Amino acid sequence: MKKQVFSQQSVVILISLVMATGFAIFLPAFLTVLNVVALLQNVAILGILSLGMAIIVIGRGIDFSMVALLVVPSGLLLQLVQDGHSIPIALAAAFALALVFGLINGFLIAYVEISPLFTTLGTGIFLAGMGQAVFFPLDVVPWGPQLNSMEWIGSGPILQIPKPIVMFVLAAMAMTFFLRKTRLGSYVYAIGDNPHGARTTGIPTRPVIVFMYVLAAMIATYAGLVMAASIHSMPTRIYNSTMIYDVILIVIIGGIGMTGGRGRVSNVIVGTVLIGILLNGMTILDVSYSAQNVVKGTVLLIALLFDTYLNPRNEDTAQQGDV
Repeated sequence: MKKQVFSQQSVVILISLVMATGFAIFLPAFLTVLNVVALLQNVAILGILSLGMAIIVIGRGIDFSMVALLVVPSGLLLQLVQDGHSIPIALAAAFALALVFGLINGFLIAYVEISPLFTTLGTGIFLAGMGQAVFFPLDVVPWGPQLNSMEWIGSGPILQIPKPIVMFVLAAMAMTFFLRKTRLGSYVYAIGDNPHGARTTGIPTRPVIVFMYVLAAMIATYAGLVMAASIHSMPTRIYNSTMIYDVILIVIIGGIGMTGGRGRVSNVIVGTVLIGILLNGMTILDVSYSAQNVVKGTVLLIALLFDTYLNPRNEDTAQQGDV
């Protein structure tokens, strides 16, 4: 498994170097300090979201509600503060909302045994609709001056490094510790590798699956707070974008097997860098949004084929379905 993951990482790193070299040669604006920093800053939020998705995929699941969990809880925080509530109350409400939907996802998947794809697709649509219908009177929730004490989470630099990049690095370090050093992290790998075998050995698979989706919801909300602080607003229409497919693309192309039980944080990092270079280059080339989606869709299909070759489906996977 390590050999396969390392091999895919090598390919991704090589492609990233080739793409970066090509863009640097033919696009003078690419290899500048300002553009490189902007590139990393723009994909930092995607990187944080991909860390949450990585946990789910390693545990043999998928979570299509993550973009809604990025937008709605953090937007709710901004809206509550704008309406006159204190920051602690708004923070508690935001994370309580994320906790509830993480628990709902986990319970329906682990105990009711509904497919992760349909469960998270349904809860994501419901949460996004609730945000539009109940929480947000406007499509963009502004960052009020009352929230200036929270700017540190995503606004400004540390040693000339933009805060979103710093927050991505901190989240990656925390996730590395969780997956490598904690018992719960090892349980996630065991469940992803063989859920029936994990249950037989005494691992509490259902509670661990619930925990996975709760943790992913919290990570998505954290990403939303970083994003809101960095741009001083929350554009709620993001949940109608293709961001979730960018997250899945990062996870798969980075080398985390969709069959579960395989992957590490370094996969997310190399996948984030590659997608960042690709998106930045297409933006400089003024490629239209529709054409960018065609390119990303093609890359995603190739990554899925590559993942199928490196991580072939086994009998247990077939019994669990494709998701």
